[in-house]
Amino acid sequence: MPQVEFAALPAHARLWVFAAESPLTGAPADELLSHVDAFVRSWKAHGAPLTAARDWRYDRFLLIGVDERAAGVSGCSVDALTHTLRELQGTLGMNLLETAPVFYRDGDTIRRANRSEFKARADRGEVDASTVVFDNTVETVGALLRWETPAGASWHAKAFPLKRAATR
Repeated sequence: MPQVEFAALPAHARLWVFAAESPLTGAPADELLSHVDAFVRSWKAHGAPLTAARDWRYDRFLLIGVDERAAGVSGCSVDALTHTLRELQGTLGMNLLETAPVFYRDGDTIRRANRSEFKARADRGEVDASTVVFDNTVETVGALLRWETPAGASWHAKAFPLKRAATR
């Protein structure tokens, strides 16, 4: 099946969230999305076309979803996606596959920190349970409802010493 609109994917559709280390706009973003669209249009698992879509949010997050009702994703098809993104990383000079960084909002700005930096910011009270984080571990399109969430309501609360919301 050809690529579908991301909004057409059902809530149970499988999801992957990839985050660029810095905002990507203009020609580099266009190049990334053009290659991803070509991949998604031709994506198959064991020869069966996948019903898939992509979305690009905040000039930074690439969301790729698959409705597995018609054909399920295989290990080989996920490997093909990863391979395509790895090639694009080299072409564009940026990382999309690193899963360790924490992405969070600082006002209207989206920030990226490695885990030790985020912990240090939590220790200093610069981020707390009310800080909006991006939970890039969500696994379904329906779970995007909790993708952008206060740190205290996500896995971040277990991983970092988050204080209750401070008056800033």
